Formats: sequence, C-alpha cells, structure tokens
Amino acid sequence: MRALLPSLSILFVQALLTLCTPLQQTVGGDSVSFSVNFSVHVENQTRARDPMSRRQPRVYQLYSRTSGKHLQVLGRKISARGEDGDKYAQLVVEADTFGSQVRIRGKETNYYLCMNRRGKLVGKKPTNRSADCVFVEMVLENNYTALMSARHAGWYVGFTKRGRPRRGPHTLPNQQDVHFMKRNPAGGAPDPQPFRYTTVSKRSKRLRTSPPSPH
Repeated sequence: MRALLPSLSILFVQALLTLCTPLQQTVGGDSVSFSVNFSVHVENQTRARDPMSRRQPRVYQLYSRTSGKHLQVLGRKISARGEDGDKYAQLVVEADTFGSQVRIRGKETNYYLCMNRRGKLVGKKPTNRSADCVFVEMVLENNYTALMSARHAGWYVGFTKRGRPRRGPHTLPNQQDVHFMKRNPAGGAPDPQPFRYTTVSKRSKRLRTSPPSPH
C-alpha cells in the first residue's frame, strides 16, 4: 500500500497539470490552442444550493444607513426602527450556499426575512424554505453591506428614513436606503471572526471607522 502512494501522487499531479494546461484541437490540419475557463464552473458552484453541508450561523445586527436604527424581524412585520441591543434586532444569519447567499431570521421571533414576488419585505415562519427568503450578501465599495434577493435579481432590502420597508423594484445598489452595517449585539460576546464596521454620527453626518471589539 505504501509503495502505491508515490505513484498515486504522481498521477494526481499529472491530472492537475492536464487541467491547467491549455488544450489543443486539430482543425483542418492546424493545431489550435484554447484555454479552459473555470470561472463559469466556480460561479455555478457558488450559486448552487448546498443542502448537505452544515450551516454556519452568525448573530449580528444590521444598522440601516437611512433610518439610523437597526433592522427588526417582528414576526410577519419588518422594520428598521430597532435600538442597539433590541431583542428583535438580533439576527441569525445562516449561510445557504458555498458562496454569499444567506437566510436571515429574527433570533427572538424565529421568523425569516423574505421578499415576496411584489418586492415587499415580510416575515415568514421557520418551516418555510422558500427561495423568497434567500439573499445575496454583498460588500459594496464603501464597505457597507447590501442584501439582494436571490430570486429577484436587482431587488434589494431597503428602508426609508422612518424605518419603513421599501419595495424591491424601487431600490438600487447605490441608494443609501439599501446600505447596512453589521454590528455585534450590545453587551453580546464578540464575533470569533471580528469585522470592521462603520458608525454614523447624526450630528456631523461624517463616517468614522471603528476598530473591531477586543477579545
């Protein structure tokens, strides 16, 4: 068995080099080279549902840039009026694929954040596994986070200054209405993988970068 290991290793390396080497095809007597594009395969695997792997839940708050409050899942009702540390503002975020698709549910109510076919944000019961409840978590150039519906591309989770949900068709990724900041719950344990987030001063309206919470 031990004697076979070197041979298997050599075969594995040869197979890997074969995949990475540009392929050649004879066309009309001439040899034509072309490269294999694996980006499409990677993208498809990223978007593919992953029902077999173990979910990796995270708990944090989503601070709305427009309302100055936090997203809340109040059962079927959704708003962005939660104070820092509010029990309805604590969200459990579950990775739904190998990539950036997630499901978000309220830790207190256990209802999932969803967007129906009309673009309205609603809460649904935990037994519901509808694709309406899957979002693509995107980190924007300004370091804010946006949540786009996985079923309705181009529709984002967004709120008005009063914390009322905006309908998906009326949102754009460059609107402040769809910009959020991840924050640890007040008084909660720091995330084992801390992230940098931004705080907003209503007085100065300037953005300041806060360091991650110490361990």
